Amino acid sequence: MAISSLMKSPVLGCLCIWLAAIGVSAAAFQPNYDEAKVPEYRLPDPLVLPNGKTIEDAKTWERKGRPAILKLFTEHVYGRAPGRPSGMKFHTWSYDRSALDGKATRKEIIIYLTGKTNGPSIELLMYVPNQARKPVPVFLGLNYYGNQSIHPDPAIKITERWMRQGKDDIVVNNRATEKSRGYQASRWAIEQALERGFAVATFYYGDIEPDHEEGWKTGVRAALSKRGAQTVFGPSDWGALAAWAWGLSRAMDYIEKDRDLDAQRVVVFGHSRHGKAALWAGAVDQRFAIVISNDSGCGGAALSRRRFGETVERINTAFPHWFCDLFKQYNGREDDLPVDQHELIALIAPRPVYVASADKDLWADPKGEFLAAKHAEPVYRLYGLAGLGVEEMPGTNQPVGHYIGYHLRSGTHDITAYDWEQYLRFAARHFGMP
Repeated sequence: MAISSLMKSPVLGCLCIWLAAIGVSAAAFQPNYDEAKVPEYRLPDPLVLPNGKTIEDAKTWERKGRPAILKLFTEHVYGRAPGRPSGMKFHTWSYDRSALDGKATRKEIIIYLTGKTNGPSIELLMYVPNQARKPVPVFLGLNYYGNQSIHPDPAIKITERWMRQGKDDIVVNNRATEKSRGYQASRWAIEQALERGFAVATFYYGDIEPDHEEGWKTGVRAALSKRGAQTVFGPSDWGALAAWAWGLSRAMDYIEKDRDLDAQRVVVFGHSRHGKAALWAGAVDQRFAIVISNDSGCGGAALSRRRFGETVERINTAFPHWFCDLFKQYNGREDDLPVDQHELIALIAPRPVYVASADKDLWADPKGEFLAAKHAEPVYRLYGLAGLGVEEMPGTNQPVGHYIGYHLRSGTHDITAYDWEQYLRFAARHFGMP
């Protein structure tokens, strides 16, 4: 595909701009979008232990199968993250019970990750429905341009963190401007969630680590290391995706303390790279009751062995900070990976999981995302739970699934009102809500 053809796509055009910024020629990588050119591959069986024995029940899966696969993903893909830091503190920065014309209580919580006010912190924004009976279930996710970008609410604090330059003057000198307020509100169905009885909580992913190759030096990976910015990472030490997932768990630590929120009914979700982080957070932290991946693609819900759209080598070249260093050894060698992404989805069992794709987002390999969800079904069957309930990939805008949900939305790489409607219905059904 020529560069001019790539630039006609809004998704791939952004990719070309990013690659040019880091000095990588778009012409150097030719993505495959032809199913006939997908190579033959053999997926690892999540129900076969390293000793060759087959797992036949949920107890054996939990005792042997799940820990073995989790260890492989940790060592070969995302990297090893620390646990909850000691001394973590929560501070309520603002609290307004009359937000959004009285529909919600808006809270802004600062999570001091080491307990020090001059140390790393998360600025957590949440809206809690006023009319719903407490405690309420929660949708928790990361945002791209600061908390103020998810809603035009003028009272939301504008983040002061480093931010990648955007368009429309929403970011100037790597800082968010007033123009960023509500910039991505279309990706956040705040009012719809509140009407359904859900709280929504979010924080800027740059609170944890700025999204560039040197971002770790001013993020938590340096702050929590004894050597700080002089740290030398081992091959299986955590990358940025694991750090962002770790941050979601720290937000969960707060949710457990808030009496307005039901920590037993928390949905962790994300779009694109945040969808990758949400899947990994849900795999590592079993406190999350439901996990949702929206257009997460390579390194998220899509099978790596298909080599369709974005590949392991391309993602490691464009974003060398996302995964652990050992993952780079599988550039162009996907068949040598000891795991594939269907097993990541299987790690979420028996909790419900939803995977969504877009029909024009070929870069994220919609079919590969569906197949990963499909091949996770055997683990859900160990619990007597139905998965997708279909054998073939459904048509556009035809949601399917039981404990594993899936839809292929018409459109491009985005999260839309249609996606949110499916997620709200899915969560409400599994939480026993109207």
